[in-house]
Amino acid sequence: MAEQGSGSGLPRRAFLLAGAAVVAACTGPTPSGPGGTQAGSSAAGARPPAGRAVPSTPGHDPDWVRAENARPGARAWRIPAARVAAEQDLGGYTDSVSVAPGQPAVLRLSSGIGSVTVTAYRLGHYGGAGARRVWASEPLRVTRQAQPTADAHGTVRCSWPVTTQIDTAGWPEGSYLLRLDAGGRARYVPLTVRSTSARGRLVLVSATTSYQAYNQWGGYSLYKGPDGSFGTRARVVSFDRPYDLEGARHVLNFEIGPVQAAERLGLDLAYLTSWELHHQPGVLAGSVGVVSLGHDEYWSVPMRRAVEQARDGGTNVAFLGANAVYWRVRLDGAGRMLTCYKSGTEDPDQGRPDTSAKWRADPQPEPENSLTGMLYEAFPADADLVVHDPGFFLFDGLGLRRGDRVAGLVATEIDRAYPIRGTPANLQVVAHSPVAVAGKPPTHSDLTYYTVPSGAGVLSVGTMGWCTALRGPSAKHRIDAASVQFARAVTGRLFTAMAAGPLGQAHAARGNLGSLGASPFTSTGSGGPVARS
Repeated sequence: MAEQGSGSGLPRRAFLLAGAAVVAACTGPTPSGPGGTQAGSSAAGARPPAGRAVPSTPGHDPDWVRAENARPGARAWRIPAARVAAEQDLGGYTDSVSVAPGQPAVLRLSSGIGSVTVTAYRLGHYGGAGARRVWASEPLRVTRQAQPTADAHGTVRCSWPVTTQIDTAGWPEGSYLLRLDAGGRARYVPLTVRSTSARGRLVLVSATTSYQAYNQWGGYSLYKGPDGSFGTRARVVSFDRPYDLEGARHVLNFEIGPVQAAERLGLDLAYLTSWELHHQPGVLAGSVGVVSLGHDEYWSVPMRRAVEQARDGGTNVAFLGANAVYWRVRLDGAGRMLTCYKSGTEDPDQGRPDTSAKWRADPQPEPENSLTGMLYEAFPADADLVVHDPGFFLFDGLGLRRGDRVAGLVATEIDRAYPIRGTPANLQVVAHSPVAVAGKPPTHSDLTYYTVPSGAGVLSVGTMGWCTALRGPSAKHRIDAASVQFARAVTGRLFTAMAAGPLGQAHAARGNLGSLGASPFTSTGSGGPVARS
């Protein structure tokens, strides 16, 4: 265990020693409202240091993100909680989770509260506004569509008519929210304008498979059915339906913070989704880094192979959450159907390499630790992040000591490093945070880093609280201003270093897991045992 430090919160001296430039870059206005937060962690427009030269796409402007964020933002993209429309009153979905620049976005809508106006907002920094309005429709005549009936797999699939095709010509690549307004109420439809090349760029990947796995619209998700039980859950879910709640909970909870942090830095970014990782082999070729955003739990075999291939070719990887690469899934029906039986014995295709069970489970065990460095450990978690290796290069200059605590940063779901097969031999545990989980023995959440022969580095923060902190303070999770500054500072340094080339060339991992005396047994967690292949 780490030595005990200076108290329950990150000491003020850490940021005094870091220098005014770092602190100033981590602070600023934090707009209120659902998801309406600012993230940034280094001077706006900071240039990455010199590193490996990576060829860029001919004709591509590497300063496009800086120029885009110099444009005026619009705070009206946020939907106040009191104005979120009921699911039965307003909803919509697109025919694809992403479109290429200039490709029409096909939108299908239902409204029982009058005509609908659609406004497209691109997420970014924009001086703290958080988004820019890029397009708006005239009021569209929309009627209430029929509620579909679930099939034997619990699949709820709408067949609504096309309401409009949105011309995306001139829209920059990025993460978008389509805001639907009708009758004084509103909802979101998420959409990515994907990059056609990732070469020389830092890639942000939206976890659209996890969006859909948790989507309860129509009564069924991969977690429960209409009666709220796991037994009545869907085994196959469809992208041909709206999202539940306000329509973009994964974007607002887990993705907007890292997106805004990266956009504020002015780095050359590329935007992709789970769909591209699955359907476009080699889509990450030549990229300098790939970032998994916050809650990226559901991975197909092609998705995992794409990231592993990129890593082994020199592309850095960062997991800014926990519980990544936990469930193995299939994307069927041109990618519009997500299959996950969550049981190797129940899945009728259990003999295939893509049997839909936990990645760590039979009949095709391939635990997530060989990619992320760790295993999913537990839910729910509520603890401070405890610094174990203050000399880690992303902590340099922050004035940290072993045992220093960052309040509330370990939250929701967590990962832990285990000395088992598949864990990289040079895994460096940077933070080692004690966590008490109800009904389980005490455990830890780890922040880890490893490097591979290609020179690529892989960092995993091991907590979903990280992306929460990037959005701003959270009383619910005890995340205060110092915690926000810490997360933003480290994230900014991480993104900038990833963009400069293979992290391992300058910062080779120093394995230290053995010194922690970590147990190889997973009984402390709720992630389940690891099967042996």
